[in-house]
Amino acid sequence: MKVLGINGSHRKGSTLLLLEEAMRELEGFDTEIISLCDYEIAYCKVCNACKKNGGICVVKDGYQKIAEKMKEADAIIVGSPVYFGSITGMLKSLFDRSRTLRVNWDLKDKVCAAIAVGATKHGGQEHTLQAIHAWALIHGMILVADSSPTAHFGGVAVAKQVDGKFEIDDWGIETARSVGRRVREVLNLIKR
Repeated sequence: MKVLGINGSHRKGSTLLLLEEAMRELEGFDTEIISLCDYEIAYCKVCNACKKNGGICVVKDGYQKIAEKMKEADAIIVGSPVYFGSITGMLKSLFDRSRTLRVNWDLKDKVCAAIAVGATKHGGQEHTLQAIHAWALIHGMILVADSSPTAHFGGVAVAKQVDGKFEIDDWGIETARSVGRRVREVLNLIKR
């Protein structure tokens, strides 16, 4: 089974590190993490072409590769830093463009989990998770959160960049690992 991690950050920093922690809990699964900063993703123009032509976007950029990876995955873990209380603009553009995948319900019944990281405690992480949750629910995905010992809404961390390195709180790292364990658990249940 395939698990895709999506790093919604504009750089490869703490969000990527947390996704890597989650993926470590998925030993035996085919895992991949992509970083949106490696792709050009235009805004959705709401031209409705995808609704008329079976889910094909007429804007040609990096979105098509990401969409194929999402379609191939059995589970998707989406990570985002908090940008002014929510997900990044780049991740929002990906979510808007994924309208093409909703035309044929390509993401329906895939497992989805979320990870958010902010610079401060209570810095918008839960709202960021909710934005990811809303996207997953709109696609008909099976939404899971973290599990024991935390069992809240997903991975939530506080990170600081000090001397070019990221310092992530221990509890946040554990919640990211817990997300990976929960995704593994649910995928195993589905596989049975």
